[in-house]
Amino acid sequence: MGLEIERKFLVNGDFKQYAYKQEAIVQGYLSSVPERIVRVRIKGGKAYLTIKGIGNAAGLSRYEWEKEIPVQDAGELIDLCEPGIIDKVRYYIKNDGYTFEVDEFHGDNEGLVIAEIELSDEADTFKKPDWLGYEVTGDESYYNAYLSQKPYTKW
Repeated sequence: MGLEIERKFLVNGDFKQYAYKQEAIVQGYLSSVPERIVRVRIKGGKAYLTIKGIGNAAGLSRYEWEKEIPVQDAGELIDLCEPGIIDKVRYYIKNDGYTFEVDEFHGDNEGLVIAEIELSDEADTFKKPDWLGYEVTGDESYYNAYLSQKPYTKW
C-alpha cells in the first residue's frame, strides 16, 4: 500500500526537447468511481492493474496500489473496461532532482497536455520549468478517469 503525492499542471510550449524517454500508454477503467478507481494500463511492453482511492481535500494525496500483470491479461481486462479508453504518449523529463511525466493525449482527448510531478511530501518545493503552465492539481476534470468519461474534445 502506498500514498501517491503529486501535482498536475497544464503544459505551455515546447517540452519534448527536454525528454529523455517516451512511452505509448493505453489504459481503461474497470471502475471510475472516485472512491475506488480501478485502472488497467499497458505501457512500454508491460501492464499494470492499479487501484486508487479518493484524494484528500487539496487533491495532492491519495491511496494507490499497483501490481504488474501479464500484458495478455491486461488486453483482456481492457475489453471489459467502461467505455472511454485513454490513449497517450508519456514523456519523461528530469528537472532539478525531480522527474516530470508529461502526457500528450490522443483520440478523444487530442490537444490536451498535462505534466505531473510526484513528490515525497506535500510541502516539497521544486523549480518550475518554463513550459509548465497553470496548475490543475485537485481539478477532477483533468483526472484520466474523468477524461475517459468526458473527453477533452467535448468540453
